[in-house]
Amino acid sequence: MALKGARTAARPTARRRSREIALQALYAWKLAGGDVLAQAKTLEGWARCDRKFATQLITEAVEGSDALEKIIAPHLDRSLASLSPIERVILLIGAYELAQRAETPFRVVLNEAIELGRSFGGTGGHKFINGVLEKLALELRAGEIALLRQAM
Repeated sequence: MALKGARTAARPTARRRSREIALQALYAWKLAGGDVLAQAKTLEGWARCDRKFATQLITEAVEGSDALEKIIAPHLDRSLASLSPIERVILLIGAYELAQRAETPFRVVLNEAIELGRSFGGTGGHKFINGVLEKLALELRAGEIALLRQAM
């Protein structure tokens, strides 16, 4: 199993690439606006990502950003505006997946967000992201979490 884990770390899956593309495109959108999907299609890695998933993630995160930020805000220990743009976008992606992509297990959503935080965020930012998304998962995925706890 160690070899498989090492290979995965070296070569991200198409879904992980999609999240990385979404992060970069949404970051640029938060800073400068513009056509976020057109921007995403110019990024390195677009051809190797799950383009359908990336497109849905980007467009639905943009369209639902106000609503998603409203469900994130109560779980923060500071204002949304004071977060770094990277943390804000990672939380937006994680909140979208928790709220709208029930087929993706909450643990996967959290792990992917943590990995984005480690790769793109500041020192320790992944811990903050994990804490916020864990609280949000308890709210949005209570049934899934309860079933998992019963199975243990």
